[in-house]
Amino acid sequence: MSEAQTVQLTYEDGDRAVELAREAVESYVLHGQREHPGSMRDAFYARTGAFVRLQSTRGRGRMRGCAGSYRGKEQLGHAIVDAAIKAASSDSGGSEVEPKELDSILVSACIVSNVTLTNDPVSDLELGRHGVAIDQGDKHGWLYPTIPVENGWSKEQFLSRVCRKAKVSPTAWQDEETMVTLIDGQVFRERDDGGSVEQL
Repeated sequence: MSEAQTVQLTYEDGDRAVELAREAVESYVLHGQREHPGSMRDAFYARTGAFVRLQSTRGRGRMRGCAGSYRGKEQLGHAIVDAAIKAASSDSGGSEVEPKELDSILVSACIVSNVTLTNDPVSDLELGRHGVAIDQGDKHGWLYPTIPVENGWSKEQFLSRVCRKAKVSPTAWQDEETMVTLIDGQVFRERDDGGSVEQL
């Protein structure tokens, strides 16, 4: 169903994934350039998907951008850079990140370790571990694994929110013609106190 390889990152790899995402965001925002991963750790050559999420620490901590893909077609290092640039640009659905914001943005990276097409999402979905993608015809939407935990959503609420993002009925996840994909990923993020990267 997907070309993604099964990938499991060490903490050190996850720390580097977040660092690379941060470097890519800063290179894009400050210089309009695409960061090159350079010499990568072994895990970063695997062909798998990745997502990058940017959250502001100002005010109520709104999301500034989230982008990526769970369909792994390129090496992980490049997938992280591409997701980071898209998350920082207006392509992610928000406004472009500005240089003055960089010090007040927290970067997180979700590295896709596996994807599963499910016929029983309520039973198979594990909140906090799985992201969800919904496909119905030409409509598509997905949400990051940590979002339902942050918002206190139930499984059903999470599935309904992904449906809304895909611009289909909130109950479309129950329809036979809807494809529900569980995205199993490792999430690493910067701490808001400036400490070391944490794995969620």
